[in-house]
Amino acid sequence: MELWLTIGIPLVLVVGGYLVGRSREQAHFRELAARERDLSHLIVHDLDDLAERDDVRAAVIVFGEAVIASDYYKSFASSLRGIVGGEVRSLGTMLARARRQALVRMLEDAAARGAHSVINVRLETSDVGGGRAPVSEVVAYGTALTS
Repeated sequence: MELWLTIGIPLVLVVGGYLVGRSREQAHFRELAARERDLSHLIVHDLDDLAERDDVRAAVIVFGEAVIASDYYKSFASSLRGIVGGEVRSLGTMLARARRQALVRMLEDAAARGAHSVINVRLETSDVGGGRAPVSEVVAYGTALTS
C-alpha cells in the first residue's frame, strides 16, 4: 500500500497533468488558428515604413499581451531536463502559444480601430514565473495604419 502512495499518486498526477495539459494546449492552438484566419486580411510586417503611403490617414500604436503558464507536466518535464541538460521542447510550445496569442490580440486591436495594416511589429518576451514555475509573457506591438 505504501508503494502505491509513494509511486502511484505522483504517477497519476504526472499522467493526468500531461493529458489535461495537452488537451487544453491543442484546443488553444485550434482557437488561435481560427482567430488568425479571421484576421488574415490585415497586412503585417516588421518594416518601419510602407512604400505606398497614399492611403494612410492615421497611425496608432496597437498592443497585444499574453501570459501563458506551464501545466504540471511541463513543469515536471522541464525540471528533469534541467538535471540532464538539453533543449526543453515542452516549453517551446508554451512560448509559441504566448507569441501567437499576443500577435492575435494586437491584430484584434488593430482591426477594432479599422486598420488595413500593421507595420513595425515587435515582440518582447520575459519570464514572470519568479522561479516557481515556467510562466512566459509576450508583448506584441506595432503601428496600425488606417485609411
